[in-house]
Amino acid sequence: MVVGVDGSNGAREALRIAVREARMRGASVRAVHVWHMPEGAYLTGIAPAEADTDRYERVARGVLADSVAAVADELGDVQVEQVLRNDPAPAAALIAESQTADLLVVGTRGLGGLRELLLGSVSHACCQHAHCPVLVVPDATRAR
Repeated sequence: MVVGVDGSNGAREALRIAVREARMRGASVRAVHVWHMPEGAYLTGIAPAEADTDRYERVARGVLADSVAAVADELGDVQVEQVLRNDPAPAAALIAESQTADLLVVGTRGLGGLRELLLGSVSHACCQHAHCPVLVVPDATRAR
């Protein structure tokens, strides 16, 4: 089972639900955080220094670890593999991950700017192109 994690409340809820699903299925969870250097880092025409890339990767690793730690009380015997992917296209990375998964779990929306949309671009693309069933989990803190 694969779950997309980006540090948002919705992704944390998706991870929580993925852990519950994995427990019921006797499966493990592959928590995937997709990160990349922001486009602005390349605007000078010079590639970012390795130290810059390392810093972004450390932050990404922290986001992933914090997300898993936030659901630690619910893990029980469910194994969670933490996976970092450096890719400017989070949806494409999760879709690729779905090729070997029995279920892809994503939040309705992540940290993007268009808050009024019901589905974010990543969850929308995953629903359209994943190679396995997709479970889209709403952010419980945004429930109306």
